[in-house]
Amino acid sequence: MTQSSLNDLYQDIILEHSKNPRNSGNIENPTHIAKGNNPLCGDRLTIFLKLNAGLIEDIKFEARGCAISVASASMMSMVIRGKTVEDAAAFFSKFNQLIVGNQTEDDGLQELVALAGVREFPTRVKCATLPWHALQEALKGGSKEVRTE
Repeated sequence: MTQSSLNDLYQDIILEHSKNPRNSGNIENPTHIAKGNNPLCGDRLTIFLKLNAGLIEDIKFEARGCAISVASASMMSMVIRGKTVEDAAAFFSKFNQLIVGNQTEDDGLQELVALAGVREFPTRVKCATLPWHALQEALKGGSKEVRTE
């Protein structure tokens, strides 16, 4: 596969997730909630979690924002559901390394590698990582709004 066709595939994955986000909506009686805001881009989201004995039983989100932010939240929700809190923290670390350019391999990130291209656009890195920072706040049981500015 050429670099051009690989970029096209990644763009298609991002557009698909932004137009048809997985796990969009809210959870009735969530155990954890966090909000995220990227004032530069206008991205706003809320993460809803249902945790049970350290396991993420359910995750949903409501988002209004750019394609990168919504796609990242969608892909994140697919990867994190059913994982332990510790696994979610490990995924956050791997994803963050991928986005800032310190890692180039998939390392189990599945479709999330499609977002690696944002490292070329520093302001877009904030769009891609906003859902993840909100997830971390929710997992801590925090109630403050996570901001990228």
